Amino acid sequence: MPVVSSSYNPPLIFKNGHLSTIYSGIFRQVKNVSQKRERIMLSDGDFLDLDWSYSTKKTKKVVLLIHGLEGNAQRAYITGSATLFNNHHYDVCAINLRGCSGEINRVYRSYHSGATEDLKATIQHILETKNYSSIYIKGFSLGGNLTLKYLGENTNIPKEIKGAVAISVPCDLHNSLQQLLKSKNIPYAIRFKKHLIGKLKEKQKLFPDKVLDKDIKTIRTLLDFDNFYTSKAHGFKNALDYYAKSSCLQFLPNINKPVLLINAQNDSFLGKSCYPIEIAKNHDYLHLETPKYGGHVGFYGKKNITYTEKRAVNFLNEVF
Repeated sequence: MPVVSSSYNPPLIFKNGHLSTIYSGIFRQVKNVSQKRERIMLSDGDFLDLDWSYSTKKTKKVVLLIHGLEGNAQRAYITGSATLFNNHHYDVCAINLRGCSGEINRVYRSYHSGATEDLKATIQHILETKNYSSIYIKGFSLGGNLTLKYLGENTNIPKEIKGAVAISVPCDLHNSLQQLLKSKNIPYAIRFKKHLIGKLKEKQKLFPDKVLDKDIKTIRTLLDFDNFYTSKAHGFKNALDYYAKSSCLQFLPNINKPVLLINAQNDSFLGKSCYPIEIAKNHDYLHLETPKYGGHVGFYGKKNITYTEKRAVNFLNEVF
């Protein structure tokens, strides 16, 4: 499938990638979204909180939304997507990854870019307890990597999974980390690290023998955090091993469900290898769109509906 051309052309101010990213992440608000929380238990004794919103008409279609690093189901990019999908007769299940629903999770491990086992558990729960004939997935950033890795690493994808959309995806995690460590991204890196350290301190209260004050003091960058916590807590040798095994890039050729991947060219979080152009050119299912503008999970649109929200609905409407 050739690379998809893009029609996205925002107002001048939102052609700046940083402004697009910051507006979407901090200033955008989506109101009047009614969510109902469901807690499911996982096999290791932990839990996931799912926030459901519903179409006004009875439907057999549901979209799973997966947030990005240190996000949650109340972020505007999630609630905005949920609102538009609900208005187009899809139910929505917004997944709060472990420790992201406002309550610290129970075990030492947490979530990470390659933890598809929790996505599998959610899908299995829906298949066993709900009555949907069509399940779709839409992931953002880290959640997009999870989505694409899940679709490409499994040979037994349930038949109910019909397609997916992934937005602003760090397909090569190490390549993305290298971008985040550059001076242009210092404010974002500081913000991410602040949230991650805050959660690590909460973990310390539960597992004081595993997280010492001296350990926290050694964490100066996101790479340090992944070396100390993310990799070790989830069974990887170190950060580089985690990035190598969890990046969705290596799994893209195996995807056999229709997928739309949208990565803006001015996304400061993404390096060259996060744009899998050659893979998409020779792929039957992967549709790659690389708009000139959009930033990271930005894509400002009129009437508080982003370009990627509209594209996702249109793409999934065509998937049967």
